[in-house]
Amino acid sequence: MSEDGIRRTELDGGLSVLSQPVQGVRSASVGVWVRYGSAHEGPGEQGVAHLLEHMVFKGTGARTSKDIALVLERLGGSLDAYTSREHTSYQARVLDEHLDTALEVVADLVADPLLREEDLEVEREVVLEEISTVDDTPDDLVFELHTQALWPDHSYGHSILGTRETVGSLSAEDLRRAHAAAYRRPGLVVAATGNIDHDHIVETIDRLLAGVPNGGAPAVVPDPPPAPRGDRVVDRAGAQTHIVLGGRAVPHSDHRRFPLVLLSSALGGGMSSRLFQRVREDLGLAYAVFTFQSFYRTAGSLGVYVGTRPEWAERAVSVIREELGAVAAEGLLAEELEDAKGQVKGQMVLGLESPGGRLYRLALQELYGEPYRSVDELTARIDAVTMDEIREVAGEFLDPERWLTVRLGPTH
Repeated sequence: MSEDGIRRTELDGGLSVLSQPVQGVRSASVGVWVRYGSAHEGPGEQGVAHLLEHMVFKGTGARTSKDIALVLERLGGSLDAYTSREHTSYQARVLDEHLDTALEVVADLVADPLLREEDLEVEREVVLEEISTVDDTPDDLVFELHTQALWPDHSYGHSILGTRETVGSLSAEDLRRAHAAAYRRPGLVVAATGNIDHDHIVETIDRLLAGVPNGGAPAVVPDPPPAPRGDRVVDRAGAQTHIVLGGRAVPHSDHRRFPLVLLSSALGGGMSSRLFQRVREDLGLAYAVFTFQSFYRTAGSLGVYVGTRPEWAERAVSVIREELGAVAAEGLLAEELEDAKGQVKGQMVLGLESPGGRLYRLALQELYGEPYRSVDELTARIDAVTMDEIREVAGEFLDPERWLTVRLGPTH
């Protein structure tokens, strides 16, 4: 057991169970993560992981779709799921007295979905509406366009939702095949936090997931080819031009992740950041401007978003590139680095006080095979980042000439 009370048990076939008790609460949060996401999809099956996540809620061997919707809500609990590029997650939060019910429900979803053709015809339309929602939301769509352009011919560039064509062509048999290949040991991770007992959870999960077969190692995402650079424009009517500038970064396991997060925070992590102060406060060029970063198993990305009037787009991009270039050449000021450390540490600790934050962190360390770090160890690692580290990663990853820019908006 760690100093934070975290325990880990590995069941037959490599199915791992992690838990962290939280004193003074009357709730429990549980989740099952599957090492399968959009990055593992093959040609022509984009969106299958996400559609499968939707379809398990249409019914299992033990519950109808209405039963699934009601069973935890009538107890005051909640049930949710999401698909990412490298995993799919099913999570529940309940009063501690209903923990066993929550475990039964999430295990049922993962182990025994019906995946019927007649349900697929209905749920397919739901996902197509979800795709339409993104298409009609330009500040979401521009991220999709940039991701596709940044990772050409690589699965990190796949839309998690899939395309209209691929979602329209997927069959129930495709979903059953994906489920049989991915929803098996050792591709499952179970995590729980709150007023819980580890041994009870292990015993319960061992029984509930006893029928999940063993399988081979989860699929590996190949290393991506070199990143493109340049400026791409997508003409679309609207009152704003939405712009994403970004480039490749390091994978989740790379120690340079820590200085990159601090750089991102200092550049565009809040109202006090360089880009917010320069682009919005000083020049009034935008309402929204911020940085973002993603770290995957084999690579990562780092970037900036800004939304501005079409006639100001060139000026906004020029100012952002100017700030990126300055940091790439000189690094951060000492006070900027200290402020970024305070912001990142505060956000991390506050996030870990929520049940969802603790649950996600438990699963994440297992999903990426990284050694466990306590909160004190993590804050110490952030404090230990030096100006030399900042200058090194800034010079390597923030040069705007190496970045790809995508603009979505009217061109005339």
